[in-house]
Amino acid sequence: MKNNILTFTLLFLTIFQVFGQEKKESREKIKALKVSYFTEELQLSSTEAQKFWPVYNAHEEKMDNLRNQWRVDIRNKIKDAGNLEGLTEIEAKKLVLMNEDLGKKMISEKEDFLKKVSQFLPYKKILKLHISEREFGRKLMRKYGKDKKKKE
Repeated sequence: MKNNILTFTLLFLTIFQVFGQEKKESREKIKALKVSYFTEELQLSSTEAQKFWPVYNAHEEKMDNLRNQWRVDIRNKIKDAGNLEGLTEIEAKKLVLMNEDLGKKMISEKEDFLKKVSQFLPYKKILKLHISEREFGRKLMRKYGKDKKKKE
């Protein structure tokens, strides 16, 4: 009996690790595509690229952490209440205010990023960055949508 439980546990952990690895590899692939796309679109010089990528990566990490923490908090609060309908009006208000606070933190982070990046990139390239971020997201969604349709 113990051997069956141990075998099942090891099998489960192996499968979990494989799926986690695939997800991590997908993120790494997307990140590499993003770096390539932005470098080409922005036509960064080697000096600009050396300064830009550490600042951009730190900014993206902060933004991701803010979004992820909010998602976890929301999910946990709703789960604790049983479902969305189980939330009290006071709890719902707190979640809405948390969302507003997230928006303010994200705006503050974007302002900090702009202040840092404007020290070494011209504003035309910063504008191109904003446009390229949207375009990259659209291209990614189009590709993801096509791949999803193929699987169905």
